[in-house]
Amino acid sequence: MKVVPLAADSLGVRSMATYVECGATRILVDPGAALAPNRYGLPPADAEWDALKRANDRISGYATRSGLVFVSHYHEDHFRYDPGLYAGRTVWAKDPRRMINPRQAERADTLWKSIAGVSRLDSAEGRSVETADARLSASPPLAHGIEGTGLGYVTALTVTDLREGTRFVHASDVQGPLSPVAAAYLIRERPTLLYLSGPPAYLEGQLGRGLIEQGIDQLLHVIGQTGCRVLFDHHALRAPDYRERFRRLWDTGHVVTAAGFLGLPDEALESRRSDLWRGSRKQARRMEPRLKRREASAIMRDGRQRRKAKGGSSA
Repeated sequence: MKVVPLAADSLGVRSMATYVECGATRILVDPGAALAPNRYGLPPADAEWDALKRANDRISGYATRSGLVFVSHYHEDHFRYDPGLYAGRTVWAKDPRRMINPRQAERADTLWKSIAGVSRLDSAEGRSVETADARLSASPPLAHGIEGTGLGYVTALTVTDLREGTRFVHASDVQGPLSPVAAAYLIRERPTLLYLSGPPAYLEGQLGRGLIEQGIDQLLHVIGQTGCRVLFDHHALRAPDYRERFRRLWDTGHVVTAAGFLGLPDEALESRRSDLWRGSRKQARRMEPRLKRREASAIMRDGRQRRKAKGGSSA
C-alpha cells in the first residue's frame, strides 16, 4: 500500500489531504487545504501562501489519479468546493444531515448540490466496498474532539490492502483522540498505520492541560493495543512548543508528523507566523473577516486574495 500525505500542518498549511493506492484502487482523502485567517493577530505570511499554492497543486495532481474521493467532514481545510475535482469519480462524503452542526450543514448542502450531477455521490457512514486489491470501510460518526463538541463529527476511512494484509486508517479530526469512543473504534480497526489530528495544544489555555493530556494518554493506549505507526499532525502542530509538548509521543518511536513520514523536515508555518512576519519587509495587514454564508470563505477562494494565491486546476 502506498500512502502519500499531500498537504498538512507540518507541510505549511491546514490540511490532512492524503492519497492512498492499493494496486488499481486509488483514493483521495480530504482534498482541502486552508490557512488560518488570523494567528497572533496576523494574517498569513508569504511563505504560507506559497505553501498553500503547492498544496493545492499536489491535491489537484493526485485527484487525476484517483477513482474515489473521501470527505470526512465539512471544515474547509478538508474539502474543496470545485466540482471538477470530483467529476467522474465515486465520492463518499459525510452525511450532510446526520450528526452535523449548522455551519457544516450549509457547506455540505452547497457541495452536494454542486457535485451530485457530475459524480457518484453517497453518504460515507458505515459504507464498505471490496475491490480486487483492497477493502474500504467508513466509520460511524466520531466526535471532532470531545463527545458533544460543537465542532460536530467526522467519518474515518479504513483501507485494508488485501495483498499485504496492511491496514491504513485516516481518522481525520479526532484530536488525539480525545473521545474514548473514537479511541475504542481505532483499536477495533487494528491499523498498521494511523493518521490523525493530535490534541489542540495551541488552545490549552482555553481547554485546560487535563484535556490535552487525555488525548496523549488515549493515543498511547491505541499504540499499546495495536502496535501501529502514527502520523500525528494538524491541530497538534499549531503550538509553537509542539515538539516538547508531545515528547511522550515522539519518544515512543511510533509517532511522526506527516512531513517526517515523507522524510522531510517540519514546516509548521502557522506556529511560526510571528517570526515569519518579523523576517518580512512588508507591514502585516489583517485579512478580511470570514463571511457566514454558503459560499466558500475568503481564505478558500482562488484568485481573490490580496496575495493572489491560486490553487491547482483539477481535471
